[in-house]
Amino acid sequence: MKLTTRLIVAMTAGALAATAIAEETKPAANGNIAVVNGVAIPQAKLEAQLKVLAARGQKDSAELRNAVKDSLITGLLIEQEAAKKGLDKSAEVLAELEVARQGVLFRAFVQDYFKSHPVADAEIKAEYDKFKEAQAANGKEFRARHILVKEEKQAKDLLAQLKKGAKFDQLASKHSEDKGSAAKGGDLDWSTPGNYVKPFADAMTKLQKGQVTQEPVKSEFGYHIIKLEDTREAPVPSLDEMKPQIAQFLQQKQLESLMKDLRAKAKVE
Repeated sequence: MKLTTRLIVAMTAGALAATAIAEETKPAANGNIAVVNGVAIPQAKLEAQLKVLAARGQKDSAELRNAVKDSLITGLLIEQEAAKKGLDKSAEVLAELEVARQGVLFRAFVQDYFKSHPVADAEIKAEYDKFKEAQAANGKEFRARHILVKEEKQAKDLLAQLKKGAKFDQLASKHSEDKGSAAKGGDLDWSTPGNYVKPFADAMTKLQKGQVTQEPVKSEFGYHIIKLEDTREAPVPSLDEMKPQIAQFLQQKQLESLMKDLRAKAKVE
């Protein structure tokens, strides 16, 4: 149940009673960890919760098992009290439980589907090759600085100051409307032209290393003064580095195709 899960996540070792920490969780009779008001909590339920917590990075330990056991007991007590009040028959509660049930079944279905339809290494390699080709098409990466202002007149005034020897990074820090890069002296770090709006990219790619645009560059954001710091060949991550992301991307495509196919076959009125 939701409440039980929240209680588990909220628990920390410091919050456990000393007696609970000292004792080791052991199955009661018939494979149950506890029997609460005549209702058994099976060992399997504890193991299922531990599996969820392990996926979140928590290590199995006696303390964790006691925490989970205590949480399951508390959750069952609350569930019993809620049932006494008839809350388990509430239309709102039943609707929420149905939504939660559908969510659990959806995840189980997806996991089962991917077990029987794993993404093949050949598919991952083919997708990686397409990515690598696209990266090669982009060619170079550019490291540029810019100063962004709203008015053309101000941009021209700043250009005049640069021609007189003013420091680009100092002017950017003081005047640029792009506060993110202004904090770094206008530095935009390494990026490909495709990541910039076209007027900016067109002007930047015409510059030689160390050059500054001679006129303000107008874009939808305002007026830019651009300085090209350097260029380099765009680095391409290795297949091993990209494999998890590509596999996830291909799984998502598989799932979208499956959902589309199920909708096409279904009678939805």
